[in-house]
Amino acid sequence: MTEEVIELPEPDAESKALVEKMLSGDRRALARLMTLIESRPPGIYKIMAQVSARMRGAPRLGITGPPGAGKSTLIDQLIREWRSRGHTVGAVAVDPSSPFSGGAVLGDRVRMQEHALDQGVFIRSLGSRGSQGGLSRATMEMGCLLDAFGMDRIMIETVGVGQTELDIIGIADTTIVVLVPEAGDTVQTLKAGLMEIGDLFVINKADRDGADQLSVEVRSMLEMHHREDGWEVPVLMAQARNNVGIKELADKVEEHRVFLMDKPRVGPFRQDYLKRWLVELLLAELGERIRGPQQEQVSQVFLQVEEGEMDPYSAAARILASPEIIKSMLRLSDGP
Repeated sequence: MTEEVIELPEPDAESKALVEKMLSGDRRALARLMTLIESRPPGIYKIMAQVSARMRGAPRLGITGPPGAGKSTLIDQLIREWRSRGHTVGAVAVDPSSPFSGGAVLGDRVRMQEHALDQGVFIRSLGSRGSQGGLSRATMEMGCLLDAFGMDRIMIETVGVGQTELDIIGIADTTIVVLVPEAGDTVQTLKAGLMEIGDLFVINKADRDGADQLSVEVRSMLEMHHREDGWEVPVLMAQARNNVGIKELADKVEEHRVFLMDKPRVGPFRQDYLKRWLVELLLAELGERIRGPQQEQVSQVFLQVEEGEMDPYSAAARILASPEIIKSMLRLSDGP
């Protein structure tokens, strides 16, 4: 039996030209491509395949933590520190999405205007679009664009909503968890998730009362969690607004990067990251196609669920058991 081959849609001429310009160092083309991938054009897969082939494996730094911890200010200072060391920096600031427009609400670029004219820095705000953990498929792809563009360091700041931030470990080589002294009462709720994913912990606004006590609590909790890779997780004190502790933080980030390079863990981590990326793409694409207007059979099942004639579990089982529905979704070649 001959295997059926599904042809992926080709990107239009303008998109192809944008990719070529971006790969040659055109910042405007990079910005336009980022906007393009958010709109999910039919040729997105071939666009990103071309981009992925030019990636250099730049280290990715994830920054997460509760709201109000000063993550954006910390990124601003880290950008300044890395620029002083001669590194180019790309940053993606994932903000809560507007429920109406889907766009980013906070707009971290406004808070980082100082770097606007620096050709060695590129900052982009991205709406979370309701993704659990504040991350979306576009976040991964924007990191790929920054990598292929040639940025030496890539930072991703997440929304900061507690344990849903665990998604960050799927796309970052090094994860920084930022806390503030006022977070002391919430550390107990963080330890089951956020406390376990951090490669570095930063107590920001360390000039406030309770900073030392929070540091002791975090260190105590970290001692309860054994790291299989042997990395000793540091707890650093910082005052990002006053540029205190930033150099030490950057040094520790670089130390962790070297640690990963010297350990066999880095290979499996990258491989696992690629597998997670593939799964994310498949799930997102199938979700788009299930909701698409072409799926009349699925729409009928949705209607039965909405009217209470069928429970969601039975509906899911019915869709998964129907070869016709599954095949029709897989055969769609004109994009979602």
